[in-house]
Amino acid sequence: MTPRRQPSGSDPKKAKKAAKKTAAEKAVTKKATVRPAASASAEPPATVPEPPATVPEPPATVSEQPVTVPVPLAPPLDAGDRERLLAGTHHDPHGVLGAHPAESGVVVRTLRPYARSVTVVADGVRAELHPDGDGFFSGLLPLREVPAYKLLVAYEDTELETEDAYRFLPTLGDLDLHLIGEGRHEQLWQALGAHPMTHQGVTGTRFAVWAPNARGVRVAGTFNLWDGTAFPMRSLGSTGVWELFVPGIGDGELYKFEITRPDGSKTLRADPLARRTQVPPETASIITSSDYEWGDAEWLERRPQVPAHEAPFSVYEVHLASWRPGLTYRQLAEQLPAYVKDLGFTHVELMPVAEHPFGGSWGYQVTGFYAPTARLGTPDDFRHLVDKLHQAGIGVIMDWVPAHFPRDEWALAEFDGRPLYEHSDPLRAAHPDWGTLEFDYGRTEVRNFLVANAVYWCEEFHIDGLRVDAVASMLYLDYSRESGQWTPNRYGGRENLDAVAFLQEMNATVYRRVPGVVTVAEESTAWDGVTRATHHKGPSGFGGLGFGLKWNMGWMHDSLQYMSHDPVHRKYHHHEMTFSMVYAYSENYVLPISHDEVVHGKKSLVSKMPGDWWQQRANLRAYLAFMWAHPGKQLLFMGQEFAQGSEWSEARGPDWWLLDPSYGAEPDHRGVLDLVRDLNARYRETPALWQRDIHPDGFQWIVGDAAEDNVFAFLRYDADGSPLLAVSNLAPVVRPDYRLGVPDDIPAWHEVINTDAARYGGSDVTGPDPVKPEPQGRHGRPASIRLTLPPLATVWLRPA
Repeated sequence: MTPRRQPSGSDPKKAKKAAKKTAAEKAVTKKATVRPAASASAEPPATVPEPPATVPEPPATVSEQPVTVPVPLAPPLDAGDRERLLAGTHHDPHGVLGAHPAESGVVVRTLRPYARSVTVVADGVRAELHPDGDGFFSGLLPLREVPAYKLLVAYEDTELETEDAYRFLPTLGDLDLHLIGEGRHEQLWQALGAHPMTHQGVTGTRFAVWAPNARGVRVAGTFNLWDGTAFPMRSLGSTGVWELFVPGIGDGELYKFEITRPDGSKTLRADPLARRTQVPPETASIITSSDYEWGDAEWLERRPQVPAHEAPFSVYEVHLASWRPGLTYRQLAEQLPAYVKDLGFTHVELMPVAEHPFGGSWGYQVTGFYAPTARLGTPDDFRHLVDKLHQAGIGVIMDWVPAHFPRDEWALAEFDGRPLYEHSDPLRAAHPDWGTLEFDYGRTEVRNFLVANAVYWCEEFHIDGLRVDAVASMLYLDYSRESGQWTPNRYGGRENLDAVAFLQEMNATVYRRVPGVVTVAEESTAWDGVTRATHHKGPSGFGGLGFGLKWNMGWMHDSLQYMSHDPVHRKYHHHEMTFSMVYAYSENYVLPISHDEVVHGKKSLVSKMPGDWWQQRANLRAYLAFMWAHPGKQLLFMGQEFAQGSEWSEARGPDWWLLDPSYGAEPDHRGVLDLVRDLNARYRETPALWQRDIHPDGFQWIVGDAAEDNVFAFLRYDADGSPLLAVSNLAPVVRPDYRLGVPDDIPAWHEVINTDAARYGGSDVTGPDPVKPEPQGRHGRPASIRLTLPPLATVWLRPA
């Protein structure tokens, strides 16, 4: 703890004389002062007097001097203990330091480097301890029982009264340690890390860290001038957990763990369960507690009522640090909810907000798995942002990265001197694509660290869903590896059985503990049963992974490939738009147009489209309406909602100037923005577009083979059988009197969306009047309607 300085202008010698004078004048001694019987270099006496039952009271007669009780030297500290404490390799510092009953009294021993003297203050007794060298102080108090006491520590020009950290019992109970050892502590963050608390009636902070390979662990921080010598932690048995309660410190103090590796070298590490960190590039952990008062009770009560796959679910993907560069969490809370609500999205998806050292990773190389990035504010500031989104009726999904972590020497890599969070096999540990390390999912404590982390974000920050990054890289042992670079599993297969078990446990735990949340897998392969329940086995013999939704990477790739072709060539690629319906009901899908599709030379969404500027925008509008009508949930990355022409850059963010009314082409971009708003509005109010997303009877092709026309038409149905008709003409020509088969029980149809409307920037080939079916059969149906299909456009029609 940082010593307190003497008040300005005070003179310690004068103050001492004044205190003595006052005592003499009162002729009453209220406190007996215990003084050492010999100097620090003297030999201990041959015999030690029996301690009195109580400290002698001063005589009734007037006395100018307090009674002095001699304090012998304590038995010498064992040389091995002394060496291990100084080297930071002691497993049980509490067994040596602090106060302990002895045969002839109470031994008090403390380690206080740089102190000039240390005095024990207990029950009106002041006993100055003997300096034993190397910062050790000790004494034998003539008491029969260990008293409640404090230490008065004098430095060169300061004096500090403090509790002794080594007089406290462990702060972790047997249940915590049992659950940690079993890898089943679902609220691990409440046991490990740094926690301000009151312990045995004293306020302070409990530190706990898992480091089973360490020879010793000490805590260092601003409270001890980053010298952990006087703060060794104790090992709590076979769990590998080290613990120390440090009295008198709390919120705002910086800290790290000083770990002595098996080879005797030392490393200073950030807390793996730190709940707050310094702003990068600084790397210290920060003690924190939350007093945030949530205002989203209504949202949380409503959230579990309808599962995500049966509810409207359109997602606006956001990189918080660059959405409006320079804004904090609280400033974002003033702007982002209003913007997203105006556009009608049901959810935002936040690219990883967990602390990461390199901004260019966009948050996907995490070092602080339990801490929102400090770049934008405090953890409570982040809570405030989530709260405001909920109060605006917007769900919050967070990108979560349990697949890998960076090699920074102050973070998780070889945390206690040996592979710990990463796999011990270098071939299994090294991620071949990103230069990072993969977690060892087979180790119970590591799996616990990650499962509890998923629960943590949902419980502590009210997150509504986790989009799990890079699931494919977790599932396959040969992911991005050549022959000879990987070892088959025990059945000879390529599946990572440990990762499968971890994902199943994570999903089952999150869904059990946090009603209404959804987990979403970014999984790019044909793995069987990503969104199947964990207890249901599929054809492969595996139980499902238990996710609620899965990104449809195949649809994204195929449909963008189709749209990039010139319309004259699209007839040769018609299947790229229809193939998704072959497997549309194999999983519960999200249709993602994410950040990955608009960076690294892939162009922005509008720039992928062929033709001149008018055609590019028309193609984009038609594509977005086709996407919103297709079975599955929707996700759109920021900037694409107003047809940003340039790729996204985390250093710059979206090109908001395109919406400046003074910019000449502003109406072009505003038109796309208006369309996205209307798509979301019509989508929300049309259950046919979301209620039966995972049921084949919620979709019917009308015409899926009109390759020569570049036309696609299909029906969507809600649970009551009410339909929506979606028709896309992805050719740059008007098609008058285009006949489509329809059900014969709908009296008339009317347009609810036409992407060619003038207000969106189109040519305004629209059909404002209801269209009545004719008794002429078409496409296998008894009735049909005739439509004028606008060029490069999608039209939605509902029963009039």
